[in-house]
Amino acid sequence: MRCDNRGQRMTSPFASPRHKPQLATGVALAAVGAIAFSGKAIIVKLAYRYGVDAVTLIMYRMLFALPIFAGMAWWASRGKPPLAGRDWWGVLGLGVTGYYLASFLDFAGLQYISASLERLILYLNPTLVMLLGWLVYGKPFTRIHLAGMALSYAGVLLVFGQEAGVQGGDVALGTLLVFASAVSYAVYLVYSGQLVQRLGSLRLVGLATSVACLCCLLQFALLRPVEAALAVAPEVIWLSVLNATLCTALPVLLVMMAIERIGAAMSAQTGMIGPMSTILMGVLILGEPFTGWIAAGTVLVIAGIYVFSRAGR
Repeated sequence: MRCDNRGQRMTSPFASPRHKPQLATGVALAAVGAIAFSGKAIIVKLAYRYGVDAVTLIMYRMLFALPIFAGMAWWASRGKPPLAGRDWWGVLGLGVTGYYLASFLDFAGLQYISASLERLILYLNPTLVMLLGWLVYGKPFTRIHLAGMALSYAGVLLVFGQEAGVQGGDVALGTLLVFASAVSYAVYLVYSGQLVQRLGSLRLVGLATSVACLCCLLQFALLRPVEAALAVAPEVIWLSVLNATLCTALPVLLVMMAIERIGAAMSAQTGMIGPMSTILMGVLILGEPFTGWIAAGTVLVIAGIYVFSRAGR
C-alpha cells in the first residue's frame, strides 16, 4: 500500500496479501482447465485405435456429458425468468454452431491429423474471432494484430507441411475439418455476447451444450443402426466417460471459476499451456513424433497469439 503526493491511498488489485491466494488459485484453475481440455484430443486418438467412427464416438461423449450440462443449465436457471422465444432460438443456433458442429468437425479431423496439429489449429481461434468481427461489425485491425496473425499462421503451416510430408494427403483433409471446427466455434463466440449478458455464461453454456448433445444423439440415430453402438469395444465406453467428464465438463467449470478470480485476459494467457500439454501428452501417450519443425511451429503459434492478444488488450 502506498500514497500519492496528495495523501490519497492507492491500491493495486493484487497488492495486498489477501489477494495473492486468489491470484494463485485463479492461475491454477485456468492451467488445470487448459490441460484437461487439451486431453480431449488424446482420448479421441486413443479411442480411434479401437475401430470406432467419429459419429459413434461423439455420440458416446455427448451421451455421458448430457446429464452434466443439463444439470448445469437447471442450476443456473433457478429463480430466473423463463427464456423468451428469441432466446430459445439463440440458444438453438449457438448450440448447433458452437458446440455440435465444432465438436463433430474436430472429431472427424482427428482421424487424419496428430493431436499436436489439431491443438495448434484450434489455438488460432482468437484470430478467427477478430476476422469475423471485421466481416460482421467492421472492427479494424492494427499492424500488431496482423503481425501476430502472420506468426501464428506461419507456425501452423510449418507443422502442417512437416506432417503432410510424412503422412500424405489425408492431412490436408483433417486440417480443413479442424479449421472448420475452429471457425464454427468462432461464430459462437462472436454471436453469443448479447445472450451471455441476458442469460449469464453458466446458463448459456449449459443450455447450448445440451442442445449440442441432443444433436449428436439425433445424428447417430439417423446415420447408424443401434447395433453400431453396442458393437464398440469396452475401452471406447470408458474413454468416452473420461472425455465427457474430465475433458469436457470439468474444463468449462474450471475456466469459468478462473475468470471470476483473475479475469478473462489472464485466464487466456494461462491457457497458452494448452498446446504444449497436448504435444507432451501426444509424445508420451500416443507416441507421436516431436521434431524441430514441430517445436518451431509451436513457438511461432504461441508467440503469434500472445502478440495478437496483447494488441487486443
